[in-house]
Amino acid sequence: MRVVITILRPFVWAACRLLFRIEFKGVDNIPLAGACVITPNHFTYADPIWITIPIRRRVYYMAWDKPFRIPVLGPMMRIFGAFPVKLEGTDASAQRAAVDLLNDGKALIVFPEGGRSLSDAIMPFKLGAFRLALAHGAPIVPVTINGGYEIWPVGRLFPRPGKVRITFHPAVSVEQVPDASRLELKHRARALAAEVRNVIAGALDSPVTRVESASTLADRASE
Repeated sequence: MRVVITILRPFVWAACRLLFRIEFKGVDNIPLAGACVITPNHFTYADPIWITIPIRRRVYYMAWDKPFRIPVLGPMMRIFGAFPVKLEGTDASAQRAAVDLLNDGKALIVFPEGGRSLSDAIMPFKLGAFRLALAHGAPIVPVTINGGYEIWPVGRLFPRPGKVRITFHPAVSVEQVPDASRLELKHRARALAAEVRNVIAGALDSPVTRVESASTLADRASE
């Protein structure tokens, strides 16, 4: 797959520059090796591919299972490291795959909103990505995607041309807490989710996005 990605990368990048005038900032904030969790906001089906384009190391990511059924997009997602996750209920197989990847020192992309945002604002974050990071002591790289909602909002069949700016923020260090109680892990994950969400929201162009305190987010975040 690495060879296929190497071959496809310049063509995909060129297409994205032509159609979406895509720009990247802070790509060097992605660790060159070792386990890490990359957490972008999520507006479009194309987000995983956009994020993967400039990253030179192999990355893997959870993605909603339904886009895998879309011709061209589905196979492309698999080539770029995607594995499906069912959003309805708990997907044990996807969780095991994520744990195995981090145990092997891989880079894992998780969209903490759990799905595409229905507006130009960031939705509350689910805690799964942050529990994973805490269990492995894996740093988290917040990522802000600007322009995705305008290009391909939920309900629109195909994307329209536009401009996309993707910012890879400095990694957030995470202390491993493998022996924490369920309650303590949940508390720490909520605080970490609030910190990461604020970083992402602070770089989003949307005027309706609020930066929230840890306590406010804790009340809203889904488990």
